Amino acid sequence: MAADMEMMLKGYGITTAQILYRMPDHPALLQTFLWQHYDLAPEFPEMQGFLKFWQEKLDGPLHSVRYVHRKLIAAGEWRALKGEFILH
Repeated sequence: MAADMEMMLKGYGITTAQILYRMPDHPALLQTFLWQHYDLAPEFPEMQGFLKFWQEKLDGPLHSVRYVHRKLIAAGEWRALKGEFILH
């Protein structure tokens, strides 16, 4: 719990990404992977690093990513950022 608070105090917010990718053996099928991590908006270095790792090391070409980023800006007050980008 303390590590979570330290990340928020450094300006990080929680990012949840829904990653759609093509099945390696059945490219016509899309599968979903959920990823969640503390990250900095709007550059999203952690998510970009994970997507780069995916493209270099994992099977299943990426199709698109939808994300929601929530950042604590005051006690009980959150800022939300939503977006999507297409990769195929």
